[in-house]
Amino acid sequence: MIYITGDTHIPIDISKLNTKNFPQQKDLTKKDYIIICGDFGGVWDGSAADKHWLQWLNEKSFTTLFVDGNHENHPMLNGYDVVTFCGGKAHRVMGNVYHLMRGQVFTIDGIKFFAMGGTASHDKHLRREGITWWPEELPSDEECREAVLNLQAHDNTVDYIVTHCAADSVQWEISDRYESDNLTEFLEAVKNEVSYKRWYFGHYHLDEDIDDRHTCVFDGIVQVGEAAK
Repeated sequence: MIYITGDTHIPIDISKLNTKNFPQQKDLTKKDYIIICGDFGGVWDGSAADKHWLQWLNEKSFTTLFVDGNHENHPMLNGYDVVTFCGGKAHRVMGNVYHLMRGQVFTIDGIKFFAMGGTASHDKHLRREGITWWPEELPSDEECREAVLNLQAHDNTVDYIVTHCAADSVQWEISDRYESDNLTEFLEAVKNEVSYKRWYFGHYHLDEDIDDRHTCVFDGIVQVGEAAK
């Protein structure tokens, strides 16, 4: 089983994964997966709180996967060892907790996922660089080039796409107040050039199907392939 959910902002929104809010986990094993669509928040300052919540997830019945959002400590996250996970590059944060690195294609239980984390913080003027905000929140040119090469290696065809933010045209369906940046523009090109069944993303704090192929998740936990409920 593979499930998708939205931002956890550890510890603010992690309760969606407790047994009360997600009772299905009682029947899951480490061969089942939860994918978090960015703003994970569990790698923040290396504090006892970070360690507590990572251990809490590690002890869950399932395996936790996440793409990065904008509200992450990117240098700390990138300090973890890079491992090969289901055919793509990942950071193994703890035991059964993995960061799906940008621009990678992962084949999980025979299903292909393209992962591309990051986005721009619209509140960075309220944050402190290097403490609560990091320029690495947006992908580098090298990460985008690697994404293109990985997609081409899979004939520009995957089953699902998992990101934190949406492509330009999709986020403008949510609100015309959202601005373009190099990532939303890159994702727009992906939208136009790659074949996929459904695209899941977080960031906008909505549980809503924007159209028949683009689903925003936040509090909801949906099985891969399903629309928001």
